[in-house]
Amino acid sequence: MASEHHAVLLANHGPVVSGKSLQDAVYATEELEETAKLFLLLQGHKTRFLNSSEEAALRK
Repeated sequence: MASEHHAVLLANHGPVVSGKSLQDAVYATEELEETAKLFLLLQGHKTRFLNSSEEAALRK
C-alpha cells in the first residue's frame, strides 16, 4: 500500500503521510487536505467557518 499511496486516513486518528523527504510529506499533506475539501464540496456539503470563540479555543 505504501508504494502506491502517500497518504491514508485512519478512523478516529487522522492522516498519516509519507514522502522521500520532509518536503514531499508536506506536499502529500497539502494534497490530502485539498482532495478532502473538494470531495466534501462535490458531495454538496457546505463550508462552515469557525466563529471567533471556536478560533480562540484552538489558539490556546
